[in-house]
Amino acid sequence: MVIHPKIRGFICTNAHPVGCAVHVQQQIDYIRKQPALDDAPKRVLVIGSSTGYGLASRITAAFGGGAKTLGVCFEKEPTEKRTGTAGWYNTAAFHEAAEKEGLYAHTINGDAFSDEIKEATIERIKEDLGKVDLVIYSLASPKRKDPVTGEVYSSTLKPVGQAYTTKTYDTDRDEVKEISLEPATDDEIQNTVKVMGGEDWELWIAALHDAGVLAENCKTTAYTYIGKQLTWPIYGHATIGRAKEDLDRAAAALRARYSDLNLEAYVSSLKALVTQASSAIPVMPLYISLIYGVMKEEGTHEGCIEQIYRLFTEGLYAEDPELDEAGRLRMDAKETNEATQAKVTALWNQITQDNFHELADYEGYHADFLKLFGFGLDEVDYDADVDPDVRW
Repeated sequence: MVIHPKIRGFICTNAHPVGCAVHVQQQIDYIRKQPALDDAPKRVLVIGSSTGYGLASRITAAFGGGAKTLGVCFEKEPTEKRTGTAGWYNTAAFHEAAEKEGLYAHTINGDAFSDEIKEATIERIKEDLGKVDLVIYSLASPKRKDPVTGEVYSSTLKPVGQAYTTKTYDTDRDEVKEISLEPATDDEIQNTVKVMGGEDWELWIAALHDAGVLAENCKTTAYTYIGKQLTWPIYGHATIGRAKEDLDRAAAALRARYSDLNLEAYVSSLKALVTQASSAIPVMPLYISLIYGVMKEEGTHEGCIEQIYRLFTEGLYAEDPELDEAGRLRMDAKETNEATQAKVTALWNQITQDNFHELADYEGYHADFLKLFGFGLDEVDYDADVDPDVRW
């Protein structure tokens, strides 16, 4: 099959197995070039392990610290006539690379919100790892089924309190335009917290603790994005922001509840990047296109793998990590500092349809978007016939 990208709205409906493998290998190569991780975890569980920051975490732990890694993801497998999801191919590439290095890697594919997958994960830890000393929580999903009640909750991307009108970039129409969003209802806020807040993270840690598979001095972190003024109305001070506040609550509760193990629980705030999740959020394609250009000019731009390597070395496994007032690990200072934000705000105020491609780094945004699905890589011949039915 010859595979070219099929883009619909903010998603790509197919993926390239060879391109995904090349993209994974590029991240592995970056980690191999860095100093080995000091005091690295050796048995790592990554919940949400197949794309973005979760995949980068697994790569960093395995190829930077020699860790055994157990991943949990929810990906669609390929057939002879249809490609799998990018996360499927990423996982296959990770498994192949880990095997060549003699590194343990196992992945459980299914709904991480379910009790069934939690139980299967615990059994695998008992059989293969004994205990885990790092748990990464990196799930991004628009829906969540409550494992107790069976009710399905859906998240909403809306401001809280009052309507909000701002600029956005329509990637379908190549158009800078205004967008108006009505405020969320109380039910929409609560449903978003149910999907994207800290409840499932707590359920995972509780299940692992009760099964006796958390090591003493275990660390756990959930990933978040906080942003600054330009994104606060749709992110920080919106339904997503309420869910992120719930992550802070959960981190504090986890530290208190599992002090018997000296569990360290952190929310880690990371920089804005092109991910399958961020592409769906109004304002973010425009904001990310601008911040990419500014940070590249400043020499401070980082992708997922660079961010996560710093999280391990300067945050999770630093002797004295710097925390903010809420106890979070902040890896986003290169983006959120006042000088950088001032440059982005100045550009934001100037942006029109006519000057968008001149002032913004949409080429960089779009290139990263394509790479998420294994496309746009110079090393890959996209006119070659490839077998989409890759297994792991």
